[in-house]
Amino acid sequence: MPTSDRPPLIKPSALRPGDVVGIIAPASNIKRELLHSGCDALRKLGYQPFYFDSILEQDLYFAGSAERRAQELAEMFHRPEVKAIICARGGYGANYLLDKIDLERIRANPKIFVGYSDVTSLLTYFTDATGLVTFHGPMVTKDFSHGDGVDLHSWTQAVFGAGDWEIRVDGDSGVRPLADGVAEGVLYGGCLSMLAASLGTPYEIHTEGTILFIEDVQAKPYQIDRMLMQMKLAGKLDAVRGIIFGEMLDCVQHEKQGYTLEQVVMRIVGPLGIPVIYGLKSGHVSKENVTLPIGVRAELQVTGTRISFRILEAATIAAPSTAHAVGPNP
Repeated sequence: MPTSDRPPLIKPSALRPGDVVGIIAPASNIKRELLHSGCDALRKLGYQPFYFDSILEQDLYFAGSAERRAQELAEMFHRPEVKAIICARGGYGANYLLDKIDLERIRANPKIFVGYSDVTSLLTYFTDATGLVTFHGPMVTKDFSHGDGVDLHSWTQAVFGAGDWEIRVDGDSGVRPLADGVAEGVLYGGCLSMLAASLGTPYEIHTEGTILFIEDVQAKPYQIDRMLMQMKLAGKLDAVRGIIFGEMLDCVQHEKQGYTLEQVVMRIVGPLGIPVIYGLKSGHVSKENVTLPIGVRAELQVTGTRISFRILEAATIAAPSTAHAVGPNP
């Protein structure tokens, strides 16, 4: 899908203090205590967390049946008092919902939708099919539940609707340059395992004209190699304008493997002749999860050791003033 063929961009309303935040579990089952601690953190940030009691259901390793999870997602988009939807966790199972999603409901009720990992399937599908800006960022039981789990600078800039802002990629961020260049494109991507798994399905990712963000966790270097090669052979790297790798947490063969993951990925993406950086903490991270708005224009500049990564447009629009009416959760 060339950039010109993408659906018109739909920006959700900005999140404000006092807003109701809906929490869903679209994939794996969750723990009650982590849900409660994540909700406490959201309250401290000024939001009203809301979830259905069924969120704690379990079916094998899923958070209840696919029908329950799909209905939970649909209901959160339908309820006018819910201003944002944050996933509780990823794991596995969001792909069961793809053929059950009412795209017209999402178009008619655009909302901030946040997650990562397995939720990548929903983020990219919503953006590709409806034009909705989505958010690759912190989840309730995985990040908000920990004191240092969320990068508040990127969170506030993204969900409050800052118009032109920079994601921190300085020396203390852990981000490293791998290939020089300057690129402007649509920010897109997520967990590599999910991006590769979409190929050959009706929900296949559209990477043309993008600055592609790629991250994963506990995948061995040869597995990262295999997935990147799969994307390359499928033509998904041909028209990418820049690449940003995540922290790639625990993506090692063993302690004395004798090579770096940077060397592995550059064998594949290096010949593309585009800017590449490595180590951005979004998704599976050690701490301070960065929020990335998926679907908006961004700019990546790499010159030697100097890196600049900017979001060039607001991801949300000014929110209308409305009353909140929702029952509290424990």
